Amino acid sequence: MTNMKVLTNNILERNGKKPIVYDVYFTPNHSPKPIVIFCHGYKGFKDWGAWHLVAKAFAEAGFFFVKFNFSHNGGTVEDPIDFPDLEAFAQNNYSKELEDLEAVINFIATTKRFHEEAAVDTISLIGHSRGGGIVLIKAEENKLVKKVVTWAGVSDYKTRFQEGSESFENWKKTGRTYVENGRTKQQMPHDWQFFEDFKQNEERLSIKRALESLEKPCLIVHGSEDETVAVEEAKKMKLWNNNASLKIIEGANHVFGSMHPWRENALPSNVEHVVSETILFLRN
Repeated sequence: MTNMKVLTNNILERNGKKPIVYDVYFTPNHSPKPIVIFCHGYKGFKDWGAWHLVAKAFAEAGFFFVKFNFSHNGGTVEDPIDFPDLEAFAQNNYSKELEDLEAVINFIATTKRFHEEAAVDTISLIGHSRGGGIVLIKAEENKLVKKVVTWAGVSDYKTRFQEGSESFENWKKTGRTYVENGRTKQQMPHDWQFFEDFKQNEERLSIKRALESLEKPCLIVHGSEDETVAVEEAKKMKLWNNNASLKIIEGANHVFGSMHPWRENALPSNVEHVVSETILFLRN
């Protein structure tokens, strides 16, 4: 569609907090469209892989699509791709990501300039990987959210800390641990505050609790060959909320066949499958 509007790298300023960089995709027709807000995962960012083509697909299908970088994902306003600010990354935690998502929801819902094109009473969330847990928790606690979708979403944050392991004890002792980014080869730091924040907010940060309490339509999409988050996690989530729909994409990996950078003009076939399942779910 030629008249699609794409507004990239907009800045959402916040008092005393790091700004959030966001993109908006829609086809202007002076008619409010259902809003979809997309959350990236761990070591992710809004411009990763084929996410821009995903955004266009939703805009073409009649949605008002928003994607953004979490404020402490390691990107900056000047350079939102990859991780130029590793100190910010070290200070990230789940509570900050929930706060960021809350800020984006409220901003989109109250910004007059979007009201002609965005239906503020119809907001859905999509989260990939770690972002899947974030959107489930937020959907359960925010009345503005009507539907929620996870793509290769995690079912549990606690287990990922591997409490009691040698690396965990070492992290506790030194106050900082590092995870290598396989693609950029950066040593990405996590400060101990990440775990402390989790412990302080463990009840809120339980994905199981959020799903068991969730009374909104939920779609869980997962690849059968996910090498990062096992498909068993998706099946667990379905058990916790029997009303949720579970779609397993046969043969798909954690990123559904995408990679960064994505140089093709078309979506990988598995991503296309995920997008069409999601659009079907959001339209029903």
